Parts: sequence; C-alpha cells; structure tokens
Amino acid sequence: MKYDDASWHYGGDFPTGLPPESGSTHIAMFVAWAVLNGLAGDYHTEDTAEDLALLKSREVTPTQWFIRVCDEKFTNEDLSDEGNSFATSYYGSGEGLHSSAGSYLDDYCEAFPNAVSLYDVDDSWASFEALSPRLLGRLEAWRARRR
Repeated sequence: MKYDDASWHYGGDFPTGLPPESGSTHIAMFVAWAVLNGLAGDYHTEDTAEDLALLKSREVTPTQWFIRVCDEKFTNEDLSDEGNSFATSYYGSGEGLHSSAGSYLDDYCEAFPNAVSLYDVDDSWASFEALSPRLLGRLEAWRARRR
C-alpha cells in the first residue's frame, strides 16, 4: 500500500519557486521519525542499513534520505506491522493524508505555524526536532488506546 507520494504534491497547485523536493519534506519527516523511533520495516533495517546509518548520524537530512532510499514514496514496506497500524490511524490510509484534528497533517501544520504552506518547511534537523515531540506524543497515546 502506498500512503503518500511526493509526485502527488508537486503537480497541480504546487507553489511556484519551490524545488520539487519540497513536496517530499512532510512525508520524509514522518517516515524518518518512524524509522528512527523503532517502527522501521525490514527494508530499512536490512536492505538499506548503510543509508539508515547516515540518517541516524544526521549526515543526511530526512528529505535527502527519503528521496534516496524511498524514491519519494511512502509505502507499507517502510514500516513494521506496528508502524503500519499507527500510520494508517494517524497519517493516512492510502487514499491521501488524513486531515482531521489530531492527524499528522494537522500536527505538522501546527508545528510550523509560520510556514506559508505545507511545502514551505525547511528540510532540516531543526524542523525534525520541532515536530518529533508531537509525533512521539501521538504514538504513545495510540499505544495506550490499544492496551
């Protein structure tokens, strides 16, 4: 299943003046966070372990890693079973991003209130750190509801 694809974003009404990579940043932030927080699928832990090491050491940004390793696509192969359950609940179900209150898209936009659009967030570790506590809180709450 494909949760998201950068090409779905940089077509149509994508802001002029931004590089196409900006259509990947919101996806990359989630996938990188999930992978770095124990929700990685075998693809990342076994098949692309060297690239994962670069991400862990912050030698590449989340979007650089995502484009290189995931070819701008977020699929169920990126995550473990638990990660996929969480992503389906929080991120999207393969028919686009959830946009309700408490969804990833909602949290992402709240984490970057000064961004002109979803695509104007810097691909940086500072952005990642600004978003990470929200994601961790959502994961912990999700896990608590499942018990």
